[in-house]
Amino acid sequence: MIDDDPGVRGALGSLLRSAGYDVALHATTGDFRAVAASDTASCLVLDVRLQGESGLDFQEWLVAEGREIPVILITGHGDIPMTVRGMKAGAVDFLPKPFSDEQMLDAVGSAIAKSEAQLAAAAGNAELARHYATLTAREAEVMGLVVTGLMNKQVAARLDLSEITVKIHRGNVMRKMAAQSLADLVRMAELLGIRDETIHRFNI
Repeated sequence: MIDDDPGVRGALGSLLRSAGYDVALHATTGDFRAVAASDTASCLVLDVRLQGESGLDFQEWLVAEGREIPVILITGHGDIPMTVRGMKAGAVDFLPKPFSDEQMLDAVGSAIAKSEAQLAAAAGNAELARHYATLTAREAEVMGLVVTGLMNKQVAARLDLSEITVKIHRGNVMRKMAAQSLADLVRMAELLGIRDETIHRFNI
């Protein structure tokens, strides 16, 4: 949590600890920056108007830095443009003060669930990357063409290989990537960012 009001920090800290959360309290964004990013599910409760700085600017800095931590904005002086700006930057919730304990706990619950989903997705992508790294250069080429929708004979023609050789490489790709179907392999390729949309089976 980042809030320059010690009373708010103390009250919300006690509330969240009573609900079983580990809580770190910061008076400034500088204090938060000095802490290493968490590798467990987490969220940030951020006051919009801090002394001498804007919580919204700091939220946008987090996005620019790629620090994917769900943010709950709180403020005693909120307006519609402020809310729109915060939500556009990805805030999970925007709570005007005063808010109830239930509103804060619901918002934190949603933010932690989002963080857990982000961590699971990141772990899944890392696993895919490990599988992809086991492919030979030729297998990676075959995968890149197969996921664009090319048939085996089209892949063979493009790589100057026999169709049987392509089938062998394709089988190796499916096994190493642990893909259950071509649709599964296409989804993996999209997550890895290796699908070439400029190639199509009908215009090769």
